[in-house]
Amino acid sequence: MATYQYPTFPYRAPHDLMADAPRRRPLVIIGAGPVGLAAAIDARQHGLDVIVFDEDDSVSFGSRAVCYAKRALEILDRLGVGEEVVNKGVSWNVGRTFLREEEVYRFNLVPDAGHKRPGMINLQQYHLEEALVRRAEALGVDLRWKYQVTGVTPLEDGARVSLETPDGAFDIEADWLIVADGARSNVRRQLGLDIEGHVFKDRFLIADVVMKADFPAERWFWFDPPFHPNQSVLLHKQSDNVWRIDFQLGWDADPEEEKKPENILPRVKAMLGDEREFELEWASIYTFQCRRMTQFRHGHLLFAGDAAHQVSPFGARGANSGFQDTDDLIWKLALVIKGLAPAVLLDSYDTDRVYAADENIRNSTRSTDFITPKSAVSKLFRNAALELARSQPFARKLVNSGRLSMPSFLVNSALNTPDTDVFAGDMVPGAPLDDAPVRMAGQDTWLLDQLGNRFMLLAFVDRIEAIGGALAELQAQSAALAAQAVPVEVIWVTAHAGATPADSVTLHDRDGLMAQRLDARPGSVYLIRPDQHVSARWRTFDPGRLQAALRRATGHEMAHSAASRRVGETVTD
Repeated sequence: MATYQYPTFPYRAPHDLMADAPRRRPLVIIGAGPVGLAAAIDARQHGLDVIVFDEDDSVSFGSRAVCYAKRALEILDRLGVGEEVVNKGVSWNVGRTFLREEEVYRFNLVPDAGHKRPGMINLQQYHLEEALVRRAEALGVDLRWKYQVTGVTPLEDGARVSLETPDGAFDIEADWLIVADGARSNVRRQLGLDIEGHVFKDRFLIADVVMKADFPAERWFWFDPPFHPNQSVLLHKQSDNVWRIDFQLGWDADPEEEKKPENILPRVKAMLGDEREFELEWASIYTFQCRRMTQFRHGHLLFAGDAAHQVSPFGARGANSGFQDTDDLIWKLALVIKGLAPAVLLDSYDTDRVYAADENIRNSTRSTDFITPKSAVSKLFRNAALELARSQPFARKLVNSGRLSMPSFLVNSALNTPDTDVFAGDMVPGAPLDDAPVRMAGQDTWLLDQLGNRFMLLAFVDRIEAIGGALAELQAQSAALAAQAVPVEVIWVTAHAGATPADSVTLHDRDGLMAQRLDARPGSVYLIRPDQHVSARWRTFDPGRLQAALRRATGHEMAHSAASRRVGETVTD
């Protein structure tokens, strides 16, 4: 390719893994794509030993997933690659939709200030994967390239993985196995596990072209443009002057013919409308798919990313939801592996991420139905909404050129402690915490940069010097909370800058946005999970309620409920 030199990662012989009996590892990950690598990095940051197998020895070919949403960027920050990815990518917040040549609708992904990350960046997947590989290597992830998984056998207490390498075949066992081998998951297929949903009858051409253009860094989507009549087109800017163009082709298009350069180049020239020079870098044909497995957890096998669920690319929900999978999974798995939580905690990974997958599939299906109407009536509605959107604000809400990825609010999670006090705003139990600018030790920083990988309790005070009442009890207990089996770190959030007590973390709510977004006042406390989701919140600190919420958030209440059900079933029998 003109703009990227593919790396070749070193193969390591499996002599250390071969034995008369299968070696056993606590955690094995299949697949070194973005999701598998993110899981491995997160696992290492939780102190877990992890080995990753991938049948290739390089990053993915072609730009593939290119849009990474704000929540994914915040997760990548916590994994240690966010800054590199954002600096390399093209940041954008504004999307514009056109009917023929006239703009009918626009949106802004981050309409309010006070967030570290933009609404979205565009970056070719191979750049992201290379950054993740470097980070994984730096953390000591055992990456094994050119290791093909030929079979997986579930065990009562783990899984056996059969592998083929240039130096021969062997088996290895895992206490826990994460399957992240993509949409065509060989492991899922070999085990005969179901994946259900819809494959939509339309085809799209992806064309990555290298050119110097003065188009702004925005998402442009056309319905029925003069250069591609009766179809839709999407334009995105990527790094290195690479532009992603998606052309709707229709179901009858011949994929092999449409991928030929002599058929792609005239389409691009018609779109550009001038004689500017460009080079075709990569092309692919894809169809819409909205499908998921019935369950993401099968005993000690845990499926994540495209191996578990697939959505159409309009809306950027594929890789983004995959990162949210690992963000939800790894802290739970770490607690289970360390013996600090019951294995039933992992059932919440299944239920919560199935809920998120259904939300993504629902939104993606609606976008697909709008972009590719399946009947004359649907097309009539679509065209009427587009025409009305030119002048009628209400109709702009009906225009759906791909509702873009948003984080899932896990409001029905069994790990949440329901509110007993009245709060306003969006930061309900189960919500991913909003970012905000803060000051720490005299330096400007961001709230989310101070959270993650452990449970934390945000305690709001007017001034540190004025702590009293229930928060004085919290101050006295903070050292014990940090030293318990599942630690809880107390972070004081002050409305006014002042002294910082020794052996504690204090954030100054510089612009008042934390208090505003969390509807917090002096005395309010928020329990935040290791994945930065809200677990519980109260207007007044109470040690008993905190410990009960922590038990719930770590699956002990799930285990108690499961045991009670078993006792009830035994009595009934």
